[in-house]
Amino acid sequence: MMGGRPLAASNVPNWAVIKLQRRRPSVMQVIRFGIDLAKNVFQVHGVDASGQVVVQRQLRRAQVEKFFAAQPPALIGMEACGSAHHWGRTLRALGHEVKLMPPAYVKPYVPRNKNDVRDAHGCCEAVSRPDMRFVPIKTMEQQWARALHRTRDLLVRQRTQLANAMRGMLYEMGQTSAQGAAGIEALLQRIEAADEAIPAALLICLAPLAGQWRALDGEIGKLDKQILAQVRQQRAALRLTTIPSVGPII
Repeated sequence: MMGGRPLAASNVPNWAVIKLQRRRPSVMQVIRFGIDLAKNVFQVHGVDASGQVVVQRQLRRAQVEKFFAAQPPALIGMEACGSAHHWGRTLRALGHEVKLMPPAYVKPYVPRNKNDVRDAHGCCEAVSRPDMRFVPIKTMEQQWARALHRTRDLLVRQRTQLANAMRGMLYEMGQTSAQGAAGIEALLQRIEAADEAIPAALLICLAPLAGQWRALDGEIGKLDKQILAQVRQQRAALRLTTIPSVGPII
C-alpha cells in the first residue's frame, strides 16, 4: 500500500526464491596437475586450490595435448624421465608452468603399493613442495647436442670392442700388436694386405671385423665434425674451449 492505495500489478516486485546448490568442483578449478608419463597411456591427477582431487583419469597419447589445451594455466609436475622434456616443452607452449623432478625426489610422495594412479598423485604432491629440486627443461637444440655425444660414445665403444676382438684373436695364435691408434692402424693394414704371417682361416674372421672398424671410424669422424660445428655456433661453448684440456668432445 502506498498512500492508502494498493500497488498496481505491474509495480509489484517480482520476488523469487533462489535455491543454492552445492556442485562438485569443475575441471576449470584445477590449479595443479601431476602426470605419470608412459608410452601410450598417461595418468593425470589434478587438484583445486583447497587440495581436493578434481581430476583423476587416463589419457591416450593423442589426447594429452588436446586435454591440456582446454585447461586454464596450471602448475604441472612430472618426473624427469623418458619423453619428459618433449612433454615439458609441449605443455609449456600451451601456457602451463611445467616442472620436471628427479624420480628419486618424487618417490617419498608416492603412497605405498606403487602404480600409475599413485605415481601421478605423487608428482602432483611433490611439485607443490617449496624445497623440491627441479630439472631444467631441455630445448630441442640441447637434446640434439646430447644425442650427438651419446651416439659418438656408443660408436667409440663399438670400435674399441672390435679392436680388442682382433687383437685377442691374434694373441691366441701367438701374435701381438701394439696398443694405441698407430698400433691398430698397423694391424688393419696387415689384415687388409692378407699378411702371410696371419693364418688364412683367421683372416676370414678378421677381415669383416677390420671392415666394420673402418666404417665405424668414418662415422665417428663425421660426428666429430658435427660436434665441432655446433660448438663454433655457441658463444658459451667457445668460451669453455679456452680452458686448458677442455675441447668440443666430451
